[in-house]
Amino acid sequence: MTKIHGPLDNGARKTTGEALQTAVVDLIDLSLTAKQCHWNVTGRSFRSVHLQLDELVDVARKHTDVLAERAVAIGVNPDGRSPKVAGDSKAPQADPGYLQDDKVIALITDVLNGVVARFRERVDATAEADPVSQDQLIAASEDLEQQHWMFEAMR
Repeated sequence: MTKIHGPLDNGARKTTGEALQTAVVDLIDLSLTAKQCHWNVTGRSFRSVHLQLDELVDVARKHTDVLAERAVAIGVNPDGRSPKVAGDSKAPQADPGYLQDDKVIALITDVLNGVVARFRERVDATAEADPVSQDQLIAASEDLEQQHWMFEAMR
């Protein structure tokens, strides 16, 4: 069996691997929450919220793939299986059933607030351990902060 070792020493690999793994979990959870809301949103702002949720899902999925592949490149196996994501989720979840647009906006704003804060911690944690991964976390943070702004502006 082939094992990828990557360019980092063990300490840097551990620090960076933890940052990337928790980022992958956050992004998968975010995309699932956004899709749940996307399917069930109702209200006067239905169309704009529905479409903005799709943009958010696209952002989350794009960065999930980039960060998971970076983890493999440094010799860390990402785990995006549903039990892992469910067990490690830090975000509030959407209620089942139809969701009023204002409640969706509030939920997604709150979820993104937490995700953005955790991404900023990961950016700090990887500054010395792996500037390449840090750069990818910064790029994801930029897109997530833009999405946070878009939802917060709808409140």
